[in-house]
Amino acid sequence: MDIVVLDSAEQSADIGAERVVEVFRDQPEGVIGLATGSSPQPLYAALAAQVRDGADFSRLRAFALDEYVGIPVDHPESYHSIIRRDVVEPLGLDASRVRVPDGLADDIDGAARVYDEAIGSAGGIDLQILGIGTNGHMGFNEPGSSLTSRTRRARLTEATRRANARFFDSYDDVPEFCVTQGIGTILDAKRLLVVANGVHKARAVAAALEGDVSAACPASALQLHPRVTVLLDAAAGSSLRSLEHYRHAGAHLISPGR
Repeated sequence: MDIVVLDSAEQSADIGAERVVEVFRDQPEGVIGLATGSSPQPLYAALAAQVRDGADFSRLRAFALDEYVGIPVDHPESYHSIIRRDVVEPLGLDASRVRVPDGLADDIDGAARVYDEAIGSAGGIDLQILGIGTNGHMGFNEPGSSLTSRTRRARLTEATRRANARFFDSYDDVPEFCVTQGIGTILDAKRLLVVANGVHKARAVAAALEGDVSAACPASALQLHPRVTVLLDAAAGSSLRSLEHYRHAGAHLISPGR
């Protein structure tokens, strides 16, 4: 696992965008896994800047990490809408090649299985973008999720619903259920790129990266994957025991003036 701590979210986003471009330069029809949430936003902005500078992601296929159950796809806080608004349009992706879990299916469990199978049929995800939740969730795999779980319907914890309430009119409007790629599904990706920013993520980051591998902290499953890059701003990395080592790694990635 490559863990890098940088001074700011903007620096980590720039480094992350360079990694994404490197991965797909030689496989322009590859498969990217897309996360939502606050931490990936600077990364997507940096990727949009790469597109303006000539990067071409138009032939990529993409799978979103998760979706709420029970809200319309055109709701501004559905992940269908967020992925379209924050990723598909600014990065020039082909919307017909981007899939998001179906949170409105009559048979949610069946639709989740089909989604998982579709990822496999596409050849698997070449690079999965991820964040880490304040309670250690990854995707919507809340504490207690099986480390071998597949794409499925899951219940959101009160903590996650309260954290996401800022995007809705009230806490009561936040859906109770979601469809999420499972931890086992995530670990099937060939590469993982994890971004986390802010001091509110520091405890979860330390537990995930330096603690025991446990369902109590789903993101600790990152330790089981052979090709993981973790990009943190200084605040998110502030509770790491080996912080200075990871900051040293970050210093070597930053060119003068960046």
